[in-house]
Amino acid sequence: MNIILFHSTYGLRPAVHAAADRLRDAGHQVQVPDLFEGRTFETVEEGMAFQEEVGRDELLKRAVLAAAPYSDRGLVYAGFSFGGSVAQQLALADEKARGLLLMHGTADIADDAAVDDLPVQLHIADPDVFEPHDWLTAWYLRMQRAGADVEVHSYPGAGHLFTDPDLPDYDAEAAERAWATVLGFLESI
Repeated sequence: MNIILFHSTYGLRPAVHAAADRLRDAGHQVQVPDLFEGRTFETVEEGMAFQEEVGRDELLKRAVLAAAPYSDRGLVYAGFSFGGSVAQQLALADEKARGLLLMHGTADIADDAAVDDLPVQLHIADPDVFEPHDWLTAWYLRMQRAGADVEVHSYPGAGHLFTDPDLPDYDAEAAERAWATVLGFLESI
């Protein structure tokens, strides 16, 4: 499977490369673009300030340009938190998308979004301060209405970025369960 994996608001850090290596070890081809052009951050607040400075349109443009050389092959769009929101926007706009893997984050969905049984898998902490239950319920219903085949996996008690071993949110047990489920999902596509 061809996968493009977008980083979180912390930037392209070692955990993202480790995740890409895990996917490569399972036989997938993985691209890991750096939407922040080398910048990494110690806090969510710093990363969000940088995102605002650069602008959402510019970050999406960078993501589109990063995906363009591979999109004809039919990509699985994937991302962590902020990167998940980017992946979602690109996957819903790419008629050749093979799947959407969201780790710790979602995005708003355009009213006219439409896909043909796009496989979507979301892994989310429960509760998650960035993805409240009401938001997730509305997101799920809108994704289904758009035509996606959605699976949601929640991890009670885990922190927001629970798969990142370098952050306080890390939960080893939840991370391993998530990765086992992710690998199964990718095999099913």
